[in-house]
Amino acid sequence: MLKRMAFKLPESVLVVVHTPLLDVLLLQRAAQPDFWQSVTGSREPGDPDPEATARRELLEETGLSAGTLTDWRMTNRYEIWPQWRARYAPGVTHNTERVFGFTVPEAAPVTLDPAEHTAQVWLPWQQAMEKTFSPTNRDAIWQLSQRRRS
Repeated sequence: MLKRMAFKLPESVLVVVHTPLLDVLLLQRAAQPDFWQSVTGSREPGDPDPEATARRELLEETGLSAGTLTDWRMTNRYEIWPQWRARYAPGVTHNTERVFGFTVPEAAPVTLDPAEHTAQVWLPWQQAMEKTFSPTNRDAIWQLSQRRRS
């Protein structure tokens, strides 16, 4: 008897982990070594809201729980890359991503899940923007710099 895997929900979070001086944590994806990103992840059926998803993903991907999570009240909608659409229900082509910031006191090593990420780096926000592969991640890091000015 074949067990059918549940489809991913087309809702996710992006969490920019940073210090007060705006050093940003980037993680290298295990399956795509050229892809560096902030903490990301899809909402799961047991997550009551985007904040719960953000906290769960932070813990799973970095081991971080101590820090300040801020909902930036920003939402991105983007097309799911064709090679990843099979993970979603038939006909689903777009994902909605909620953006959060997570402030930690200082840059420090985090605990990676080797199935998801193989390396980590803390960079000044400008360098982090250049290194990340995702346009929404790049925009969120830029937003971080603007939030500090206001």
